[in-house]
Amino acid sequence: MHPRRELSTPLAPAPWQRTALGANLLGPDGGLGVTIFEEMTTLAAQTGAINLGQGFPDEDGPLEIREAARAAIAAGVNQYAPGKGILELRQAVAAHQERFYGLSPDPQTEVIITTGATEGIAAALLAFAGPGDEVLTFEPFYDSYGAVIGLTGATHVTAPLLAPDFMPDLAALEAAFTGRTRAVLLNNPHNPTGAVFPQSVLQRVVDLARKHDCLIITDEVYEHLTFGARHVPVASLPGAGDRTITISSAGKTFSLTGWKIGWVTGPEELVSAVRTVKQFLTYSSGTPFQSAIAAGLGLPDAFYNGVAATLKRKRDILSDGLRAAGFDVYTPQGTYFVNVDTAPLGIHDSVDLARRLPGLVGVAAIPVPVFCHPEGAGRTRSLLRFAFCKKTEVLEEAAARLATLGGLV
Repeated sequence: MHPRRELSTPLAPAPWQRTALGANLLGPDGGLGVTIFEEMTTLAAQTGAINLGQGFPDEDGPLEIREAARAAIAAGVNQYAPGKGILELRQAVAAHQERFYGLSPDPQTEVIITTGATEGIAAALLAFAGPGDEVLTFEPFYDSYGAVIGLTGATHVTAPLLAPDFMPDLAALEAAFTGRTRAVLLNNPHNPTGAVFPQSVLQRVVDLARKHDCLIITDEVYEHLTFGARHVPVASLPGAGDRTITISSAGKTFSLTGWKIGWVTGPEELVSAVRTVKQFLTYSSGTPFQSAIAAGLGLPDAFYNGVAATLKRKRDILSDGLRAAGFDVYTPQGTYFVNVDTAPLGIHDSVDLARRLPGLVGVAAIPVPVFCHPEGAGRTRSLLRFAFCKKTEVLEEAAARLATLGGLV
């Protein structure tokens, strides 16, 4: 028999507790909360509100990609894909990188397919970061970053992005790097702020990573969803290629978020390490979807230009309604999201407003402080994020509802 454990003995936090703490889900009393996305979605359902909280489209992606998946299923492409993904898709990813950015990863050794970008990020962090290390991100940060950094046992360090343009203070960024920095995890275009970082900012990150001999893990899932600003892959910059793991996915570009097809590219030795972890997370996924996304990556430039132009129009429709409501609107250069400051309405607690907004005007949003550590939450206390990846008529109705807010608060 095993000896009885003394329950009063202090125990180190369990992996799930580190994960929950990193994602801001663990209360001071150790109680486990729900994600803000779940809370806002529940409120939207209860009130009949338009849900502009979680960033998923309400329209399907291109018909030709969906038909390619159907054809693959009918042809019997329904069993495990190779652990690193089907060759057809790895070749398509490499061709995409060459076509848009002049990069040329080897599809045999420098490309792997993952279960969405989320798995790629998790596998990369778990491959390289651990207790005693630091992982640096900008703040606000996408919640899964904090969760996985917590799971690794590393310390999550942040550098602030500052309104209204959400660019970093370069002095604060430099100060955030230390001798313990194992990796900098960079999201560009950036969720939740909508910032698209210029080459000068990205090069500074690269130079600091080289100075401190750390890795760069870059999440570029919104790479084709920019509005006037040019997306610059970090791996294309001088000094970055040998230390950069690039992650992207099909979900955002093709409005097929439920397919969960992502990819990781980079130097062979780094990608091999990520693959070693990835193969024991899901091994492989979505075989017929992989072949369909391979076809999608070959769509003409008109498709890629069109999705960005359409999304820009949607951004502007929602932004007009938000301005009419009395918010200060921070116009994004990319992604699905627009952020506003609630302070002009005399509201300085966006978490409280987010919980009241579905009942007030029938629209749900996400408060930005939930994407921050306590200090950052104070700095972003009055900021609120709205998603505009919805049908035009839905956004027009949401804008009309939001325009009535001023007289209700």
